[in-house]
Amino acid sequence: MKASSMDTHMGNIAIDTEVIAQYAGAVAMECFGIVGMAGVNVKDGLVKLLKMDSMTRGIRVALAGQKLTLDFHVIIAYGVSILAVSDNLISNVKYKVEEFTGIEIEKINIFVEGVRVID
Repeated sequence: MKASSMDTHMGNIAIDTEVIAQYAGAVAMECFGIVGMAGVNVKDGLVKLLKMDSMTRGIRVALAGQKLTLDFHVIIAYGVSILAVSDNLISNVKYKVEEFTGIEIEKINIFVEGVRVID
């Protein structure tokens, strides 16, 4: 368990990276064009769409000093602009996660692992 820790005048606040990943995943799923998070099996090179309860496996949160780096492995809807979806994802996640945690986000990396046709 790696956590971000902040000292305040009232005491210490520790936020686990799993909590940040869950919140960032929920914010990402609200973005237009995102079908879901991708779980990547490095051994086999397989990519699969993760269910809502395990979507944090498609997100990696790294804490360096007092700044976050987020890696998203996503599956995008067919027919939408990858650049537009990525820009929307970055701006929404950056604003909402910084507002939620009070920790600055240094970098957001997006890895498009697949494209899906949605009904």
